[in-house]
Parts: sequence; structure tokens; C-alpha cells
Amino acid sequence: MSDRNKPKTEAWANVEKDPEDWVSGDDPTTPAQASYLKTLAEQADDPDAYADGLSKAEASKRIDALREKLGL
Repeated sequence: MSDRNKPKTEAWANVEKDPEDWVSGDDPTTPAQASYLKTLAEQADDPDAYADGLSKAEASKRIDALREKLGL
């Protein structure tokens, strides 16, 4: 099988990085992150989980924690 026909699994082997290691982790939360975080915070009845002005990395950590809390 040529390289062209091989599944590209190697590229995805290490796609999950710690948000602290993200090059753009200090950038402001994206609108999609903010929306999802707000939705999860409401579902988890945890309004303090959502806050304006979070970084991408902090929003990601909070999203992960809420997903775990909600069993998602």
C-alpha cells in the first residue's frame, strides 16, 4: 500500500494537549467556547463556572470539568 492510501492515524496520535501548552491558550475565549461553557454551566446548575474574560485555556479546562460533572 502506498503512503497515499494509508490512513493518516499518525497525525492524530497526539492531538490532545494540555490547554496550558497551547500556543494560543492565553487568547480570549472564542465565541463558540463561551456559548458552550455558558450552556454547560446552566445544565450543571453552576453559574460560577461561566465568566467573561476567560482565556481559551481556562475556558477549555472549565468545559472539561463541567462535561465530567455532567457525565458527557
